[in-house]
Amino acid sequence: MDALQNVLAVVVVLGLLITFHEFGHFWVARRCGVKVLRFSVGFGKPLWSRFDRHGTEFAVAAIPLGGYVKMLDEREGPVAPEELDRAFNRKSVWARIAIVAAGPLANLLLALVAYWALFVYGTATVAPVIGEVAPDSPAAHGGLLSGQEIVGVRGEPTPSWNDVNLQLIAAIGANGELTITTRGADGEATTHEVPVSRWLVRQDPPQPMSSLGITPWRPAVPAVLGQVLEDGPAARAGLSPGDRIVSVDGQSISDWEAFVDVVRSHPGQALSLEFSRDGETREVSLTPQPRDAEDGERVGYVGAAAQAVEWPEAYRREIRYGPLAAVGQALKKTGEMTWLTADSIRKMVVGWISPSNLSGPITIARIAGDSARSGVETFVGFLAYLSISLGVLNLLPIPVLDGGHLVYYLIELVRGRPVSETAQAMGLRIGVALVGCLMMMALYFDLMRL
Repeated sequence: MDALQNVLAVVVVLGLLITFHEFGHFWVARRCGVKVLRFSVGFGKPLWSRFDRHGTEFAVAAIPLGGYVKMLDEREGPVAPEELDRAFNRKSVWARIAIVAAGPLANLLLALVAYWALFVYGTATVAPVIGEVAPDSPAAHGGLLSGQEIVGVRGEPTPSWNDVNLQLIAAIGANGELTITTRGADGEATTHEVPVSRWLVRQDPPQPMSSLGITPWRPAVPAVLGQVLEDGPAARAGLSPGDRIVSVDGQSISDWEAFVDVVRSHPGQALSLEFSRDGETREVSLTPQPRDAEDGERVGYVGAAAQAVEWPEAYRREIRYGPLAAVGQALKKTGEMTWLTADSIRKMVVGWISPSNLSGPITIARIAGDSARSGVETFVGFLAYLSISLGVLNLLPIPVLDGGHLVYYLIELVRGRPVSETAQAMGLRIGVALVGCLMMMALYFDLMRL
């Protein structure tokens, strides 16, 4: 069932983003006087189509992953003399630049609208309060203390842990000091200079919290099962939601974290587990299933989750703005995420970020499905981020992408004449090879994550 939801989620997300991207090309082409022959939602054989008064065919095709815009162009076929002025290749270089750039800009506009809607609707989060600070860690050397709330990183406000993580990720490669601002229980703000060296470089995947040496504060979670997955080790052992874990191999279990620590450290080993159900204490044998964690460590897994715990009111936050104020916040957020995406690509090229962080269709499908199940806020946030990623990637100066075409047109502006057909054909072959290699790498890393 989850697999089907993942497939549906990725079809909706990619279909919407790519169609919106192509609509940007279509809308600007129309306003520049270019005849659009077809606007297709999806690829392959049309399942439905109709023509408008301008002679454009609007179609819905069988393969629902994206779409395309086909324009009148002498390079793709003969053009009637009376329609030469409506051919794409006959338009001025500025008109062609506008048409090509419109697709990526449409993706950024979609992200802007999505973030605006989130800021107006409001998002619930928790305050980024420090739980523990590891001894001799960068955070300890910077003077961060348990109980402090992180209110700023590198001069940017951080109302949530997500914002803290984004600012720390944006600092990959930093040498020297990271500026972190905290607020204590007395409400007084303190600025800390946290020493770092080649911050998170080549860390796979980047783990800013553990690298900094801090653990987020969380309310104590009792060792009570809230969910037990069917056919998982816990279910096979006879455990059910509501069971309270009392001890494991004679070791008393104080909270859920202690239970998780024991399970993770005993992959494939039988454990004698004592639990309480309806006031009665029982005992079963539980063998955690071995699995690989993200860092490659072999850990135990039993297929169970803790019972939900309410966060104290003092730690809850709601980020909400009025319609006008939300415009400024959405512009800022879109700009930050666009810069972060572009800068991450640069850092991957220079070797600061491992290429294994590339994500392909499998990872996108999994995250799309998870975000859809997590609620509207998470799904819309993921949609906005993916739309920005699509826009930035299409602006890369690689032939076959929009950015490659823009490079050709900028060269034409400087030289006063178009790039030769031979050079463009060679660039096309190189671009197809580069994009194909990137897609194969992303798919390979997807499979490795599985």
